[in-house]
Formats: sequence, C-alpha cells, structure tokens
Amino acid sequence: MDVVIGPLDLAAHVDEALAVQAAAFGLGPDEVAVRRQIVLRHMTHPGARALGATAGGDLVGFVYGMPNDRAHWWSTVVEPYLRAQGNDAWLDDSFVITELHVHPAHQSRGAGRSLITTITDSVPEPRSILSAIDTESPARGLYRSLGYQDLARQVLFPSAPKPYAVMGAPLPLRGPRDRPGGT
Repeated sequence: MDVVIGPLDLAAHVDEALAVQAAAFGLGPDEVAVRRQIVLRHMTHPGARALGATAGGDLVGFVYGMPNDRAHWWSTVVEPYLRAQGNDAWLDDSFVITELHVHPAHQSRGAGRSLITTITDSVPEPRSILSAIDTESPARGLYRSLGYQDLARQVLFPSAPKPYAVMGAPLPLRGPRDRPGGT
C-alpha cells in the first residue's frame, strides 16, 4: 500500500497520531494522556508544523516540530549537555524535530525519511536538531544517513527511563530523497 506524505492538522488528529506513537514507542495510556497535552500545547507555538503519512486513508506516521526557543523546556534540559560539548550554539537558528514516529507495520519503507526531509525542506532555519534514545537503532541510523551528528550523549530527561542523544544537521538534509523502499 502506498504511503502519502502531506500536511497534518495535528491538533485535530492528535489521538490518531498518539496511537501511532504508542505503537512505535510502546507507550501506555497514562503516558499518551500526558503527551496529548504536550502536543496540543506545542502546536500553538509560532512556526509549529506537522506532516502525516497516510496509507489507505489511515494515519501511519507523523512528524512535527518548530523553530527552537531557548526558553522551551526541552532546550533548558539539553542546554547544559550541549554547552559541556561546546555545541550550545545549535540551540539558535534551529528547527527542532519534536516527534517523528511511524507505525511498526510501516517502518523501513521510507516514510520516516520522507517525513523528516519534507518537513525540514520547508523551514527557513539553516539547521535542525532533535533528540533520540541514546542507543544504536534504526531511527539513529536514519538520522545519521541524513547528516545528523551527535552533539551530546547520555542526556537525561526528567521521568525518561533511558538517556538520550541530541543530534544536529545542517539543512537541507543530505542523502537519498523520496526513495521508495528506503529507510
């Protein structure tokens, strides 16, 4: 089944998106409820945007992000880790990929690559930053293939059970684009 990438009114489809995230990330109902409020709040920030991946009319993946603001919670948590590595300037003039998730049944078919390259291709910022669980994974492999590099590792977020890595890449992202059957 072909996956179509397009604009997503994330506030209107938050429950569908969080069902994808829950399946991809193994979230329980309590965590989904917390994330629902976070997503809705994020979508009110200036410059916030979202894209969805649909197959047969069903949402099977999504990405959203916004221009970074050092006053946002995420930035305040990662800033000391980035500063310790001499990378805190990445917090300025960057577009943050806040969430990127593809349902497990649709992973490794290019949807994640298409989502992240499409959303970053349309932003004015010269670079992108994100955080990912600090372990070797298909997601981190995808990010590296697009030009993201580790800026800080072993970043601890309150209430997160595992450490994260903060990664950054200049825009536009490099690598194969819109490649059917790609990562």
